[in-house]
Amino acid sequence: MAVVIDGKAKAASVTEAVRKSAEALEAEKGVKPGLAVVIVGNDPASHAYVNSKSKMAKQCGFNSIQHTLPEETTQAALLKLVGELNADASIHGILVQLPLPKHFNSDEIIQSILPEKDVDGLSVLNAGKLATGDLATGLISCTPAGAMLLVRGIHGEDLSGLNAVVIGRSNLFGKPMGQLLLNANATVTMAHSRTKDLAGICKTADILVAAVGRAAMVKGDWVKPGATVIDVGINRIPAPEKGEGKSKLVGDVAYDEASAVAAAITPVPGGVGPMTIAMLMANTVIAAHRALGQAAPKF
Repeated sequence: MAVVIDGKAKAASVTEAVRKSAEALEAEKGVKPGLAVVIVGNDPASHAYVNSKSKMAKQCGFNSIQHTLPEETTQAALLKLVGELNADASIHGILVQLPLPKHFNSDEIIQSILPEKDVDGLSVLNAGKLATGDLATGLISCTPAGAMLLVRGIHGEDLSGLNAVVIGRSNLFGKPMGQLLLNANATVTMAHSRTKDLAGICKTADILVAAVGRAAMVKGDWVKPGATVIDVGINRIPAPEKGEGKSKLVGDVAYDEASAVAAAITPVPGGVGPMTIAMLMANTVIAAHRALGQAAPKF
């Protein structure tokens, strides 16, 4: 059976390192890292995420600010708020929770965040720095950054000679994940919904990363024996075994099948998920150090 990669334990070690870094920054410079989280509308899942982010920011010793705006907020009003946060020197990281309500042009909002405060790593400048191999001066999208720490925990810093397959090509995860793996010298295949013989391509992967949003799509016979499987999917499916109307969270990988073949695998929940918030905290403390002209810590 595969080694189960414990995302909760790794996330806890990252957040503890962040807390110590924030504490040292305040002691030396009198500055608390500041994180502003903006949420618009009433989506319950988004509110749950935002609450957990705000709670973690406080645990890390940050100045944590939350702006909760009504559904009917206009594009202009949200852009104005982002502009005010951009100009606020006490705020080092700005996160606008996605998805925004349908009447927003989300991309305009995201690109209006100053790249040095873009702790989600979604601005074209930060994406471009990652694409050109500059991991030292930009901010990297949190979920792929966290997934990459889990990969390195198994394989070390240098992935030379390893084949990696990423299923999914989103700007939020798939593309930056591919760039991070490439930067660590893996040979990377980007697979997606139009890929022919997806199962055959997955079978070549020493590192298989699934981020498609389809429950248990990746079967056990898609996995190369001895591979590392990173499951980024979070899908809610009915769980009648728990009682009428009950549901459970599962990943994009058929876990029981894949864990019988793989050497290491992330569970859902408890794998990549906890790493996302941990890396958001890491990006905020990195941004705070840079704003003060200091060398940023490495996590």
